[in-house]
Amino acid sequence: MSSTSAADDRSVASTPKGSAAVLQVERRDYVDLVPTQRERVHSMDGFDDVYTDIVDYIVRCTHRIWDERDIGLIYTHYTNNCVLYSTMATLYDRESVVRDTIQRLVTFPDRAVMATQVVWDGDDKDGFYTSHLVTGTTRHTQSGQFGPATGKTVVNRVMADCMIYQNRIYREWVIADNMATIKQLGLDPTPFARDAAQELFDKGLTAVDIGDNRRTLGQAPPVDEPDTSLAHNDLEVETLSWLHHVFNRRMFGRIEKVYAPNAQYHGPKMVELYGPAAVMHQHLSLLGSIPDAVYMPQHICSTPCEEGGVKVAVRWVMEGHHLGYGILSELGKPTGQRLQILGVSHYHYKNGRIVDEWNVYDELSLLMQIELGKMVAAAERNGSAV
Repeated sequence: MSSTSAADDRSVASTPKGSAAVLQVERRDYVDLVPTQRERVHSMDGFDDVYTDIVDYIVRCTHRIWDERDIGLIYTHYTNNCVLYSTMATLYDRESVVRDTIQRLVTFPDRAVMATQVVWDGDDKDGFYTSHLVTGTTRHTQSGQFGPATGKTVVNRVMADCMIYQNRIYREWVIADNMATIKQLGLDPTPFARDAAQELFDKGLTAVDIGDNRRTLGQAPPVDEPDTSLAHNDLEVETLSWLHHVFNRRMFGRIEKVYAPNAQYHGPKMVELYGPAAVMHQHLSLLGSIPDAVYMPQHICSTPCEEGGVKVAVRWVMEGHHLGYGILSELGKPTGQRLQILGVSHYHYKNGRIVDEWNVYDELSLLMQIELGKMVAAAERNGSAV
């Protein structure tokens, strides 16, 4: 990583998005992020006048919809044919987004959605891409999708990646750590996973095992170097490279070289760990549960950080089979079921090393996939149509 340490800020700040003038989340209170008398700092053609930059847009409209309960703003902030991908389902229209928002606020009526950071790219001509990490706090005070109200406090992380054009989100990926919520409520996750799987099964959907996940071809080893065409600068190229070597080539020793000695890891189920050894164990144990998994980045962007250094956001998918024991303890004994993980990771680089990683994926969605596999297998044994 030393080859990029001196160039981290230059390689990103030289991009033409003018990020130096855009507000950043980390060191500002909410009222400072959504000013009332601030002029626009870069072009926002087609956006509502209230928004002064793309970070203001994401933070302010999220607050207005979720905290101020102005759910109807979804009609002016999402296209009618928007697609929202989540870990448990996919929504294909704006009205479904409205209904889903209402349902979540019924169960957690005092939910507060606090922006943790926003990494972004793009402009108002071609469209913006944002990767938004929020920390949600609430109490389970109403009966609903999680059963009778328990009164317990819940804290979880959510990553939302959005594609935005002229004030409207037309595609969104929402990775909510539902397993963290269920465990903090003291509930058994299996019935929730089974109910979600039953809905898919009743629609005729099955988890299809396509066999080889293309990490290797026959007896050949994984490719030496990754496809870095997603990258926009040297640091993003470097990030895609070490991710490929760690997850696809299983070169876990790279973690010691990439992470700072005092690095912090903020992971699923609200885990907080420290140091490269802890980070290594988390990633090694994830592959322990899915030992043939392939890691596939889908998008990467980066933003210079006022705290120093650069923050990089990566949306990714991992596919493989539940063949071993590891960090995915809720899945139980290895089933051989094919699994797909949708996740987003944010990395904070300073002086060429990662000092913070935020990693969000949802173990409940994996348990749902295993339950669906059981339903399909049972139907096949009974000679039923799947």
